[in-house]
Amino acid sequence: MGNSHLFALLGTAALLAGCSLEPRYQVPLTVPPPAAYREMGEWKPAQPGDAQPRGAWWEAFGDSELNDLQSRVTSSNQGLKAALARLEQARAQLRVARADLAPTVTASASGSRARSSLNSPTFSSAKPPTQTDLVLESDLSYEIDVFGRIRSSISAARAGAQASAADVAALDLSLHAQLASTYFTLRSLDAQQLLLDRTVVDYTRALQLTQNLYDGGAVPRADVAQAQVQLETARTQAEDIRLRRAQTEHSIAVLISEPATTFSIAPRPLAPEVQPPPLEVGLPSTLLERRPDVAAAERRVAAANADIGVARAAFFPVFSFSALAGFQSTSGSSWITAPARLWAVGPEALLTLFDGGRRRAQTDAARAAYDEQAANYRSSVITAYQEVEDALAALRQLKRESSSQAAAVEASRVQLQQANFRYQAGAATYLEVVIAENASLAAELSAADIQLRRMSASVLLVQALGGGWHET
Repeated sequence: MGNSHLFALLGTAALLAGCSLEPRYQVPLTVPPPAAYREMGEWKPAQPGDAQPRGAWWEAFGDSELNDLQSRVTSSNQGLKAALARLEQARAQLRVARADLAPTVTASASGSRARSSLNSPTFSSAKPPTQTDLVLESDLSYEIDVFGRIRSSISAARAGAQASAADVAALDLSLHAQLASTYFTLRSLDAQQLLLDRTVVDYTRALQLTQNLYDGGAVPRADVAQAQVQLETARTQAEDIRLRRAQTEHSIAVLISEPATTFSIAPRPLAPEVQPPPLEVGLPSTLLERRPDVAAAERRVAAANADIGVARAAFFPVFSFSALAGFQSTSGSSWITAPARLWAVGPEALLTLFDGGRRRAQTDAARAAYDEQAANYRSSVITAYQEVEDALAALRQLKRESSSQAAAVEASRVQLQQANFRYQAGAATYLEVVIAENASLAAELSAADIQLRRMSASVLLVQALGGGWHET
């Protein structure tokens, strides 16, 4: 092949290198975002303070100990470190894919000394049977990306790395939300523990009082038994709360990668007046930009779309260019000299003519993988709207429950006070006191539970909205 033909072929390949068989990517269509969240109702969130960092959303709860624990999650959690390592792997794979755009240059050196058989059909008496062969050469190979196989691979790797980054953000958000919910559970258990411990003290006094009245012949033995049952039941509840608190504390230790054996948090009851902070909800149309899990799902659709381009490129020839240069000699003294030079240069085209349907199957698989990722993306969008609506509904309804339960607590206290007066005056049996005491305890425990559910719903709303969001 003459030089003019060689350069013409290379020029044509270079012009074709702008082609790509990757389908034009469009974000899969989903349900249109609503103008507003339906469950907003009468609940009106306030705007956050301008000086408050939007990323550290937990600071809105105003708890310094929670803030300290959250910082330890970021620096110590092993699951998050594993996700970061996966992200580095994805970024490295992107660099691997990009490397295919550059030529590959190798160098090799070899030396051998061999003796030919005198009976060999290629033996010549003009050549000695023992010969030395010294070779030093460098090879260059370069695939001309005519049909976009390499560029589609790079697009897939880039989208995969972006999906991994979004996975890290989603895990980070989930871990911080899990810690906040667990922390508020711990503080609520502290409040319940305080209530039950106080109740045990009160029931112990009531038992002693009833025992004294029985000893004086003022009440029957059944009253003493009822007081004893009530006291032991309260003690059982108190011990169960201690168990739940220990297990909750251990869960926090795992989240911050601390040994449960040495980790502890001092008891500090959640004050009854603590309420969820005001949050910025935003518009439904911005939710898809805020949620890292939705972003990860969308990037995986883009990666699957690029993989279709890789599969389709396999139906077309692979054009490459190679060159070789070096030295070859039978003697070390004449090895690196001008007469020992060797070289070769030329293009190559490789086309698979028959593969038993392999390429067609690979293309079908790539299209099916795209359909799968597109369906996953649509599902993640629908789930995102559901989670926001669930959290908003919970916050609105639990606020109403909190108000009615506070009234129930106050009424139960009045009922207990009146029952005690009637019992001491002999106008009622001890059963009436027991019923009133149990009702009062149940009302206060229910109030603590509603408060915890409100705090947890607030955390879930932050997580459903994608946490703190800022432009990057």
